[in-house]
Amino acid sequence: MVRGLRAVSDFEYEFQMALMNRKLRHTVETVFMMPHERYTYISSRLIKEVALLGAPITGMVPPAVEERLAQKFASRR
Repeated sequence: MVRGLRAVSDFEYEFQMALMNRKLRHTVETVFMMPHERYTYISSRLIKEVALLGAPITGMVPPAVEERLAQKFASRR
């Protein structure tokens, strides 16, 4: 399992989840990755909300993600 850690505050929650996953299935391994500092304080929930409202997300996510979210939310605006 690959999980992202944006800030120190994410670590405690993610660590607990990793330990529980290991307890439930000992073969599960969790790898924690740090994002590029450009994406450090951006959450997927926040990006989805901004995209849903029709505001630009250019530069906050990779172009492929931007395009997919535009397609997903085009009919909801």
